[in-house]
Amino acid sequence: MHKGTARAYTNIALIKYWGKKDDALILPMNNSLSLTLDAFFTDTTVTFDEQYTKDVFYLDTVLQDEKATAKVSRFLDLVREKMDRPLFATVESINHVPTAAGLASSASGLAALALACNEALRLNLSKTEVSRLARRGSGSACRSIFGGFVEWEQGTDDLSSFARPIEADRFEDELAMVFILLNDKQKDVSSRDGMKRTVDTSAFYPAWVNTAGEDLTLIKQAIAEKSFTKLGEVTEANALKMHATTLAATPPFTYWSPESLRAMEVVKSLRKDGLECYFTMDAGPNVKVLCKKQDRQQIIARLTQEFSAEQIICALTGPDAHSIETEVTL
Repeated sequence: MHKGTARAYTNIALIKYWGKKDDALILPMNNSLSLTLDAFFTDTTVTFDEQYTKDVFYLDTVLQDEKATAKVSRFLDLVREKMDRPLFATVESINHVPTAAGLASSASGLAALALACNEALRLNLSKTEVSRLARRGSGSACRSIFGGFVEWEQGTDDLSSFARPIEADRFEDELAMVFILLNDKQKDVSSRDGMKRTVDTSAFYPAWVNTAGEDLTLIKQAIAEKSFTKLGEVTEANALKMHATTLAATPPFTYWSPESLRAMEVVKSLRKDGLECYFTMDAGPNVKVLCKKQDRQQIIARLTQEFSAEQIICALTGPDAHSIETEVTL
């Protein structure tokens, strides 16, 4: 028996990943840059055993159906390629994330699974190699291997596409992100399907790709300069451009809800009143508010005037993914 357990934290992209140039390898169209956060995480245990006759997947203690298990099995097949004697596995994941609601549960989940496999099988992969492996399960998972600011290099092949931490002289410790949870239900259009539809049909998509590199340069300058204003402005603009591409897709769609729009207006109002903060959104209706750590309580107080306290969660910078326990029985 080979058993390993790992914890990985969610990340929120400030420069978005939106579109693949290679669906099989999950190679993105552009580099992205994220901030790993401490409030949401996934604990995953993987057990390989010669007595198992198939892969089994439990999520939040519930046995998953064939479709969900097949996705995990495809990832495990990548791991089995590295084994002398391939074994089936049982995977048990506990998500401390509202699943499939735009809070990147797949990122922390696949990152935790990749690291747990590395630990269980003593593969001795470097963090860069674990990042590459995690990418094959879910693109943004490669960024959750690292804490703080993280850049995902788009690369040109499997070997060159991975995430790496960005040295920021602890600038990330000055930041916070406040989540406004507007919907924890499954999305009408998954991020995978929405991404493909946008790449294939949106007239706005080429402009997104062309400007993503410029945004990346600007946000890395902001990090180097520790300029919160520039960091926030680029983050907000990049999110708006990403979501604009969905409106020009065929058929058009949006991840925004009326409440999303209201939340964005509240953030603008806070800024106008002197509380500097900026919004970002992913493939879901929830709004994330980037702010200075020192201002977070004031911002939370203002947001709870507009939304219920249960809808507001504050996160600070999260750490690298890490092993919790490993067990090998010969």
